[in-house]
Amino acid sequence: MAAGKPRTRIQQKNNAAILEAALEVFSAHGFRGATLDQIARAAGLSKPNLLYYFASKEAIHVALLGALLDNWLDPLRALDARGDPVEEIVGYVMRKLDMARAMPRESRLFANEIVQGAPRILDKIKGPLKTLVDEKAVLIRGWAGAGRIAAVDPYHLIFSIWATTQHYADFDVQVRGILAPAGEAHFADAATFLSHLYRRALATP
Repeated sequence: MAAGKPRTRIQQKNNAAILEAALEVFSAHGFRGATLDQIARAAGLSKPNLLYYFASKEAIHVALLGALLDNWLDPLRALDARGDPVEEIVGYVMRKLDMARAMPRESRLFANEIVQGAPRILDKIKGPLKTLVDEKAVLIRGWAGAGRIAAVDPYHLIFSIWATTQHYADFDVQVRGILAPAGEAHFADAATFLSHLYRRALATP
């Protein structure tokens, strides 16, 4: 579709439908397993109509990942140097857990891309993601140096938060298979557990 040309309402609607359908298909089948036919069918469009909006499967995937990564960074951006360090970090954990609950397909899409070596977003991982993580690592290291939290490696702290929260989206089937929860009750239990875990890890002697 021509860049810079204002979209009509129907074009905006179709574009949104394609991205929503692609999110469903990619999160279920991964990039390699997904097809344009599947995406078009899920969007309620013909394949030629879909190709009017996006030139290829990869173009759709890149558009999804670009929007996702920006949203993915928001909870970390909100870590505030002016706040109480423990509350700020635990608040970040809770925001990430809530994102896992509310956006499981997006989390699996991102995980699938990473497992494949991040061929379509490696530049963003080494660019804006690394820049933000470096910035927050300096903040966390400063809190630790001032004795406001325990001496922790800020990078591995952030990695552990990603692992313990995104697990509930990326391994949802496994979690539900083991716990057999009623609806999403297990997220409240996870929030209680993770809050306790990180408060203990961050507590100063």
